[in-house]
Amino acid sequence: MELFDVGPAIAIGALAGSTIVILGAVFYFIHSAPPTTITISSGPEGSSFQKNALKYAKILERNGVTLKVLTSEGSLENFQRLNNSAAHVDVGIVQAGITNSSTENLVSLGSIAYQPVLIFYRGKPLDLLSQLEGKRISTGPVESGTHNFSMTLLTANGIKAGATTKLFDLEAKEAAKKLSDGEIDAAFIMSESASSDILHTLLRSKDIHLFDFKQANAYSRKIDYLNVLDLPEGSIDFGLNIPSHDISLVGPMVELVATKNLHPALSDLLLEAAVTVHSRPGVFQHRGEFPAPIEHGIRISEDASRFFKSGKSLFYRYLPFWLASLTSRIIVVFVPMLVVLIPVMKSIPAFFRWRTQSKIYRRYRELLILEHNVLVAKDSAKQELLREHFDRIEEAVNRMKIPPAFADQFYGLRGHIDYVRGLVEKKRA
Repeated sequence: MELFDVGPAIAIGALAGSTIVILGAVFYFIHSAPPTTITISSGPEGSSFQKNALKYAKILERNGVTLKVLTSEGSLENFQRLNNSAAHVDVGIVQAGITNSSTENLVSLGSIAYQPVLIFYRGKPLDLLSQLEGKRISTGPVESGTHNFSMTLLTANGIKAGATTKLFDLEAKEAAKKLSDGEIDAAFIMSESASSDILHTLLRSKDIHLFDFKQANAYSRKIDYLNVLDLPEGSIDFGLNIPSHDISLVGPMVELVATKNLHPALSDLLLEAAVTVHSRPGVFQHRGEFPAPIEHGIRISEDASRFFKSGKSLFYRYLPFWLASLTSRIIVVFVPMLVVLIPVMKSIPAFFRWRTQSKIYRRYRELLILEHNVLVAKDSAKQELLREHFDRIEEAVNRMKIPPAFADQFYGLRGHIDYVRGLVEKKRA
């Protein structure tokens, strides 16, 4: 039995190989689909980090993707979860400056906001951070970026826990209450771990002041991930003129960090959500300033770089998410497979046709040469040698295995052999 002009073993082998390639393509097609559920590690309940994550979740839900929002103590815990595969966290909101361990398996989707540090204190106005020496200070929860950042600033000013200086790792809500009650003297608070209500209450309090970083430029040069930020007069409350004067602050940027195996389509969805949530003007930023492809110790992913340069890919720009995902995977998986597989499958029978025809043509060539030599040979001994050569050609032809598709050429060759044999015998006579 012959298939496609080739032997059964070769035909079956070609079909088996094609089947394996197609099954492999189908397997990759199925497993390359973006997951419909991912997890983000945000911040404490009511914090800006958690509120932003919930906004992302609503936007992704419109595209059929569920974003699970986990609360946390803040940036440091988010970073630790991302680095721990057992935590099953895909994305996290992380402050710059806390990535003091391996970031090999992480990528940044870009910076999404400024994160000012707000130092609230009681008593007479302070000019220098070093004047907190000997005070009772809340540095924020241990697993938060607030704690990491506050300890950096205190250490830079030679302040550490001791006999006179007391440091407490209080959550923002508890720290605000103790500060209002006079149980502590100062508190480092960042919006990653504090609700807007807490911040507005402290800013409106007559007994509590917001520290003005008069050395802000120096801090930003000494600590490279810090930015100088301005809180303009009246920006919190125009009617009450809060604050009553411009205040200089310092703070890092906040990044959207993901594991390096985050699906490109989900990277685009998250960045699209980030544009919606963070591109509006705010107290510390201008319209369209964020998100931005700014690195802070974690490399920007290739997908994010492409998004910032040219936006979403073509299909995701004009089609619903599920249809764009399906179309792009079909083009990526099946089109290249067909481009390669169809020519290969066509070339197999073509190769064997060429190979069979070459065998037949080679015998024709020998037959032509032999016929010529027999007709011109005058020596009987030489003619006898040529006849023996003729017998060998005939024997070789009889041993040839020819596919049925070439039967006409094969029997034509044998008929021509008989014709030449007749000429040889006639010459012999």
